[in-house]
Amino acid sequence: MTTTTATTAKPDLRQLGNSDLHLTPVGFGAWAIGGGNWEFAWGPQDDNDSVNAIRRALDLGVNWIDTAAIYGLGHSEEVVAKALKGSSHKPYVFTKCSMRWHEDRSIYRSLKAKSLEEELNASLRRLNVETIDLYQIHWPNPEAEIEEGWTALAKFKEQGKIRYIGVSNFNVEQMKRAQKIAPITSLQPPYSMLRRAIEEEILPFAKENNIGVINYSPMLSGMLTGKMTRERVASMPQDDWRRRAPEFNEPRLSRNLRLVEVLREIGRTHNVEPGVVAVAWTLHHPAVTAAIVGGRSAEQVEGIAPALHFRISEDEYQRINQFLAENPA
Repeated sequence: MTTTTATTAKPDLRQLGNSDLHLTPVGFGAWAIGGGNWEFAWGPQDDNDSVNAIRRALDLGVNWIDTAAIYGLGHSEEVVAKALKGSSHKPYVFTKCSMRWHEDRSIYRSLKAKSLEEELNASLRRLNVETIDLYQIHWPNPEAEIEEGWTALAKFKEQGKIRYIGVSNFNVEQMKRAQKIAPITSLQPPYSMLRRAIEEEILPFAKENNIGVINYSPMLSGMLTGKMTRERVASMPQDDWRRRAPEFNEPRLSRNLRLVEVLREIGRTHNVEPGVVAVAWTLHHPAVTAAIVGGRSAEQVEGIAPALHFRISEDEYQRINQFLAENPA
């Protein structure tokens, strides 16, 4: 199956919540390109491959990149800057704060105003930008510091260091606490056909409150790409966090690989990969603005690029949901 014949037509743009940012339905996720040797690594990564992946995504029409200070302990942001240097493309750049690290590479969390200011200045420096388009609290942790952290982000926005402020991994109650201080532009939650917990309360709340949703892991960290096999899981590097994840281990692994075959059948009729179908499934939800999709090489990016345009029908959406209902985790 060829996947490099993605249409060159410009994708539809979607407004992100209360902002004037208009996003392509898919953005480039820069978690994996942070490289290895940290707690939530995906294993070793070649920086040249990462730069080529980002540039290929931009060439194919993607207009936003999502990273975080913690990805690779600062390294992902540096790679994003390297990819954008000298590029004619000017994508929106989003990053996240609240997770920090000690010299021994161990991770700690802080939402103290002073800590966030240090993080922001470090991210601006690593990204080599004067303003960050969307600055997000990565996790509502420590929870007691949410108000202090959100107040600090609102102040940074007033200072012009960031254009918009968002949250990631927040529940409804935590978002309500933040809203009392300043409006929330966006929420970044995990969402895929294998992680649907946010459908009940969080997505309806976001839609009612005009909070844009950019979901991460729409292909569940590679599980739904169509490239994952038992052998590949078994041969993952020791520092790949997915080795410990329930969806990559039995009894769920067998069910998930059968699900991928359903996606493959649907995709085959449209000449797209299973991962493209998985991304389209998340974009089918009316509360979702756009999906974050990672890529570790230009080839991977080309395989998922049709997700900029491809949408599934209601019948295809229900066929997937029926399989999930009949094969619970």
